[in-house]
Amino acid sequence: MHYVLDACSLIAIFNGEPGAEKVLNLLGQAKNGTIRISMSIVQLLEIYYDRIYISGEHVARTRIESILSEPINIIENIPYTAMYEAGRFKTSYSMSLADSILCATAQSIGATLVTKDDELKAPEQAGEFTVLWLK
Repeated sequence: MHYVLDACSLIAIFNGEPGAEKVLNLLGQAKNGTIRISMSIVQLLEIYYDRIYISGEHVARTRIESILSEPINIIENIPYTAMYEAGRFKTSYSMSLADSILCATAQSIGATLVTKDDELKAPEQAGEFTVLWLK
């Protein structure tokens, strides 16, 4: 099984929010090698700037370093095919650019998207990808 993390999934851990236990469970499974976890660098950027706002740049960098030590494959490049899909998601579902990249990433690798973002309900209901909801 392969999962793609939304930024909110790791932020849930940092903030002790509902759903954090599901993400911690996934990370444990990834450490055991029973599942794979990926994340776009765009979602990593979302976490970084979220932490800067809350705790400052030093803490934000520390959080990113902790994420990079986890068994999460960071997808640094967006292939053209995913770019086209991200554009389609953005215009079809009126979502943020970051969310459209997230959706295209999950779809392009056939992964389940891990999120609590209600903005992603419409594409999931349209059968674009599957979601593990943290709510």
